[in-house]
Amino acid sequence: MPPDYAIVPLARKRHIKYLRYYLELLPARMSIYDSIRVSIAFFAISGLDVLNAIDTLDESKKKNICDWLYSLQVLPNGSGDCSSCGFQGSCTLVAPDLNYQEHISEYACGHLAMTYTALACLIILGDDLNRVDRTAVMMGVKSLQEQDGSFRSTKAGSENDMRFVYCASCICFMLKDWSGMDVDKTIDYIVKSMSYDFGFGQGPYLESHGGSTFCAVASLNLMGKLHDTFNSKQLAGLKRWAIMRQESGFQGRPNKEVDTCYSFWVGSTLKMLDMLKAVNFEENRNFVMSTQDAVVGGFAKFINTVPDPLHTYLGLSGLSLMGEEGLLSIHPALNITERAYSHLQSIHETWSDPAS
Repeated sequence: MPPDYAIVPLARKRHIKYLRYYLELLPARMSIYDSIRVSIAFFAISGLDVLNAIDTLDESKKKNICDWLYSLQVLPNGSGDCSSCGFQGSCTLVAPDLNYQEHISEYACGHLAMTYTALACLIILGDDLNRVDRTAVMMGVKSLQEQDGSFRSTKAGSENDMRFVYCASCICFMLKDWSGMDVDKTIDYIVKSMSYDFGFGQGPYLESHGGSTFCAVASLNLMGKLHDTFNSKQLAGLKRWAIMRQESGFQGRPNKEVDTCYSFWVGSTLKMLDMLKAVNFEENRNFVMSTQDAVVGGFAKFINTVPDPLHTYLGLSGLSLMGEEGLLSIHPALNITERAYSHLQSIHETWSDPAS
């Protein structure tokens, strides 16, 4: 029998310290992730927000982070080509003593996941998005859509699958402009990616997976099409597939180990499907808290393994969905707090149309 973690408290102060650490430097052991530094910043920044601790960052720190994020925005080139526009994951390609936009590398290229997480960070930090070239970003997104409705992550070449459908959907939603997507084609891709067991794979005819199921459901949710796209049998099968992923915590696929991050990926899917009430919150918390490092902070993938920023953030988000005391509530589709979403809504109120 595993130990009972039901009475273990959330090590809030340790988690705040752990996440702030990743806003100061990237440990040597994680140097291979330098090219996606923006996503790591997102885990830290949104994690602090879930902990209701975003104001532990003073205004100067918030401004510096926003300025850094904007330095990674790839703007149209001299010919007006926007196919590379968006946000990069880091400034590795440019010497630190050079102005990024004045010495932009020929390899500079926006990336859908980095654009989504950069925009999310800006929103969480209270930015008004006025420095985002919305038109260029949407043209960059549009250039990445494939004929089958899926999206590539970047012009430089990559896989095309459900992950980037989700990122594109978030970008369109956050910028209040769906011109970067052929919505009908995207919905068709999502529908064709529903497997025989009613979960979703990364694409048609691929194995159902908790992460890709979240991406499919959240994309349709953001489009306002979730309950219009499937028939009653498909929706019932999808709900069943998702709830069957709980053992103690949640697994990503049948016959796989439970994993901290799926408390969010599958938990959020169930929330959007109005099925969260069917979750055994106590069992899920018991597993997630077993992966907590109460000494240095953070959550790990499995018990007795090393914490990392991704599982720390998604572990906190999963606990938030289950109503953990002291955590802010999560917007299940955008994967930011409801507080940050309210700020996004206030920004949208100042935009009369996509071109404003």
